[in-house]
Amino acid sequence: MAKFRSSGLVPTRRAALTLIGAGALAAGGITFARAAADDDEVLTEAKVLRDPDTPVAGNPDGNITIVEWSDYNCPYCRKLEPELRQVVQDDGKVRLVMKDWPILGPISVTAARIALAAKFQGKYHQAHDAMMGVSSRLTEPRINELLAGAGVDMDRLKRDLTDHGKDIDAILKRNNEQAEAFGFRGTPSFIVGKYRVPGVLSMTEFEQVIADARKAKMN
Repeated sequence: MAKFRSSGLVPTRRAALTLIGAGALAAGGITFARAAADDDEVLTEAKVLRDPDTPVAGNPDGNITIVEWSDYNCPYCRKLEPELRQVVQDDGKVRLVMKDWPILGPISVTAARIALAAKFQGKYHQAHDAMMGVSSRLTEPRINELLAGAGVDMDRLKRDLTDHGKDIDAILKRNNEQAEAFGFRGTPSFIVGKYRVPGVLSMTEFEQVIADARKAKMN
C-alpha cells in the first residue's frame, strides 16, 4: 500500500479484513453521512458511488459497487489491477468506480489529469490500462509515449487538458476530499458496497468481501 501520510499505521491485508468485520458488527458497515469540506457534502452516496464525471468499469448496472482510489505510480495498484479486473469480470454483477487519487508526487497528478482528459475522447480506460500496465515509475515523456501507443489522440488530449482543466481539477479535488474523509492513508483503498477496505486484498478476499456486501445489502 502506497502511503499518503508518514505517520500512523498502514493496515496490512489481515488488518483490513479485521476492520471490515469490526465495522460490520459495530455499525453495519459504512454509513454515508455529511462531512464538512468547503460547506459541501463529501460523503453522500450519490457523490461517492454515482459521480457522473467518474469513470466506471465492469457492469454499469451491477448490484454491488466497488469504488477504488488509486495512483498510477503506486506499485500495489499496478499489481492488484489485473486481479481486481478478473474478479469483476468473473462476477459479472460488479460496478467498478475508478477514482484517481494522485498522492505520490507531481507526476502522479500529471498522469491522473491526462487520464481524465482522455475521457473526453472516450479513451479513459485505454489511458488507465496503459499507465497501470508498466512496472517502472512514470515520467511525462513516458506517459505521452504510452498513451499514443494506446490510440489516444494526443493533439486532442492537449486541447481537452486546456478546455476542461477546471473540471478535471474539480474531480481530483472531490476524490481527495472523499478519501481523506474516509480516513484512507494510501493507495489502493476501496469501498465495497458499504464496507471500507483500506488496503490490498487477494482475489479470494475480494470475492468474500463482495459476497459479504451483497448479504449486508439484503438485510
